[in-house]
Amino acid sequence: METKGEKTKQLILDTAYRLFAEYGFTRVNMKMLCERTGLSRGGLYRHYESTAQIFLEILRKMAARQQDEVREQIAKKVPAKVILESLLSRYEMEMRDDKNSLSLAIVEFYGDSSHTKEDGFVKQSYERSKATWIELIAYGVATKEFMPVDAEAVFHVIVFAYQGVRLYSRLMDIEDDVSSQIVKEVKRLLLPQEERNEKR
Repeated sequence: METKGEKTKQLILDTAYRLFAEYGFTRVNMKMLCERTGLSRGGLYRHYESTAQIFLEILRKMAARQQDEVREQIAKKVPAKVILESLLSRYEMEMRDDKNSLSLAIVEFYGDSSHTKEDGFVKQSYERSKATWIELIAYGVATKEFMPVDAEAVFHVIVFAYQGVRLYSRLMDIEDDVSSQIVKEVKRLLLPQEERNEKR
């Protein structure tokens, strides 16, 4: 059962996520968070010292969630193509949802020289995501559900197409079929011909 402190922290993170998605990183401040959460300054600062600390926690939780979910499903022997469908469905939905993207906030945060890059979070997040996708692809190849492919190259197609759409969607209108084209191409790379035909 969640404690009151844990519920408050989650309220702060959920509220901050929405604000960062709407305004980017630089326009969000602790005063705004107090107003949106209904917390006093003391109540907010009891949990977090700065918007940077909050933002990094949001990013860390997001990175860990996908890896944990995929590993748990592999351990339960969920078919690789089912895991793939779930991930790609989520990615497609997120690419179409320009209102909830943190891409602009991430660029603002790491583009500001006052925020150190020494924590290496972007690189760590990239490596964690790559390890997750390589693990899933290796699992799918081992179960003969996926074609034998260069897993790292497929990961690069996925992550840079996904992040590119997420960032560009903050700067211009992106047609919905762009995300479905990307998903279709990823499936073409991974699934045998007969599997792709079944999905039509």
